Amino acid sequence: MPPAATIMPGANRSRGDVWWRSRAEICVKGPGPAWTGAEDGGGRGGVLPMSVVGVTMVPMSSTVRRTQPQRGGQAGRVGTGKSSARSSTKPSVKRAKRPEVRLPPLTPFGVGATAGGGGLEPDGDYDGVEFHGLDLAGQDGGGARFLDCAVRDCALTETRLSAARFIDSVLDSVRGVGTDLGAAVLRDVEIKEPRLGGVQLHGATLERVVISGGKIDYLNLRQSRVKDVVFENCVLVEPDFSGATLERVEFVNCALKGVDFDRATMKDVDLRGASELDISRGIDRLAGTVISPSQLVDLAPAFAAQTGVRVEA
Repeated sequence: MPPAATIMPGANRSRGDVWWRSRAEICVKGPGPAWTGAEDGGGRGGVLPMSVVGVTMVPMSSTVRRTQPQRGGQAGRVGTGKSSARSSTKPSVKRAKRPEVRLPPLTPFGVGATAGGGGLEPDGDYDGVEFHGLDLAGQDGGGARFLDCAVRDCALTETRLSAARFIDSVLDSVRGVGTDLGAAVLRDVEIKEPRLGGVQLHGATLERVVISGGKIDYLNLRQSRVKDVVFENCVLVEPDFSGATLERVEFVNCALKGVDFDRATMKDVDLRGASELDISRGIDRLAGTVISPSQLVDLAPAFAAQTGVRVEA
């Protein structure tokens, strides 16, 4: 591509790895292969492929076809039968594996074996315990293990849970600011309707986790490992995934406001269901994600800026 190419709208065209049509189509004026139909400004033109940034876009309807001249001056459709079926196949995206949490009968915290100083203990061991309606603000449960536990309607402001392990557990309607879960492990966990701000999950491991509903401001997932995780029906304000590894992650009806993907590594990350997708940093790190045609249109200026393309009316 020339150093100063110009993006401009064009007629329907297609090229190898992506289809563009109407407003979802981006054509680059400059040296490129010849296409049938009207040319760009009387010259040859080409299409800017999404492989420039490594993003997969789900193809448009299979009714879109590229035509090419045939003998007798007639244009025909390219690809019929098996080859046509292959060209219209949507890219496969591996779905996230959701947790299947089935809690046993629980013992209220502070009863029986859990009766102690009345608060969390560092390196504590909680098995089949229910924390309900408690103010755990400022307490220290660093390194503790929570197995088959439920934390419901609890305050977690500045609660220290670094390096803690939550396994086969549920966190429901938790709230607080500055909760420290750095280097924690969340495996087979459901988080429902959280109201949190400034949660520290840097260096953490999240595997088979569903976060549904609620709102989390300034979620810090730097250098974390996020695998088989679903964010659904929630709002994430300025979440930080910088340096994180994401695999099989889905955003379903989730608003991503000012998300940071700087230095992130992603594989099978499905962004199509995001109700809002506002990327503050890391537009060049979207390799391994899948977006929708409408999201492509919204992100086109950012893609152009990243590749050094000048956009003109």
